[in-house]
Amino acid sequence: MLIKCPECDLPVSDKAIMCPHCGYPLTSQTPRLRKQKRRRKLPNGFGQITEIKNRNLRKPFRAMVTMGVNENGRPIQKMLKPDSYFETYNEAYSALVTYNKNPYDLDSTILVSELYEKWLEEYSKTIESASSLRSISAAWKRCSSVYNMRATDLRARHIKGCIDIAPSNSLKGRIKSVFNLMLDYALEYEIVDKNYARTFTLANDNPDVNGHIIFTDKEMDKIWENIHLPYVDLIVIQCYSGWRPQELGLIKIEDVDIINWTFRGGMKTDAGKNRIVPIHSKIRPLVKARYDEAIILGSDYLFNCADTATHRSNLKLTYDKYRHRFDKIRDQLELNPSHRAHDGRKHFITLCKKYNVDEYAIKYMVGHSISDITEKVYTDRSIDWLKSEIEKIK
Repeated sequence: MLIKCPECDLPVSDKAIMCPHCGYPLTSQTPRLRKQKRRRKLPNGFGQITEIKNRNLRKPFRAMVTMGVNENGRPIQKMLKPDSYFETYNEAYSALVTYNKNPYDLDSTILVSELYEKWLEEYSKTIESASSLRSISAAWKRCSSVYNMRATDLRARHIKGCIDIAPSNSLKGRIKSVFNLMLDYALEYEIVDKNYARTFTLANDNPDVNGHIIFTDKEMDKIWENIHLPYVDLIVIQCYSGWRPQELGLIKIEDVDIINWTFRGGMKTDAGKNRIVPIHSKIRPLVKARYDEAIILGSDYLFNCADTATHRSNLKLTYDKYRHRFDKIRDQLELNPSHRAHDGRKHFITLCKKYNVDEYAIKYMVGHSISDITEKVYTDRSIDWLKSEIEKIK
């Protein structure tokens, strides 16, 4: 006679001392346990656990749920949601036990807010800058209209609704980026069938429309004339090195070589991280002054904000600090009001092209990916070559 296990609700013999599925004791008699050499076998129709080998995954065990059979009698399986991958076989087994006790619709249970939390938990592991997390959080706060929607119901019109109410082009772009990445994650884990965020582009996706503009010759003359003003040097350094605002704040003293005149840093992509950029001769005195200041302050970082009465641990330049000071300088010097904190990076790339800097040298210095296999794999570029290329800029 079959009875239900009180722990996992699966059928077991009434003669059994313990449940063969979950190990729950069914009598007061203490069973004589033998060392299990095999993993617990899954009952028919229960699901499937697969160990993904040769990929060095932190969670290599994938749990699949059986949803029925096809016309050929083969089981139809879907990945268990919201978590499909587990560190151990037993964890995957327990998750399948929980699901089979109370099966639910795998495609409709996850809300957009829950999807966001799961995606952010994974994505945050790849982010080194706290300001990037703050930017994501600020963008997500504008998306409350979709928090309680099912992820499978999310469409382009809902995403556009969140974007349209954003007060600035930069925030619109960040919201679009959050949905792009979050739904890429959902698509990978088969939570959704399509990434609707990537079915449209913003009118400001073009960099020129988006507000990234270079400084005119007159503006650069005015910037150099006021190099003595606080933080004007950061704009000049950015214009001759191409660092992103966030990257400037992450450059450590230990990565600045004032003998060979290079600095190392970067973020975002594999090509962008840990890249070496030669320090152009025009900005070497500015970098040296910042280096000496950091030593005096006892800071680990090259660029610091010593003009505020903050604790020493808060001296480091962040994106928000840089943007605030950039906007102040822009208004004070009466520069084009459309200028934004990223414009120095675009100015550098434009200067490189103007003075015929090698295209691959530009990509190496600004952290853009290189698709050419010959250049990427079989060509060994030296720092001296990068130095000679960047010095073409006058």
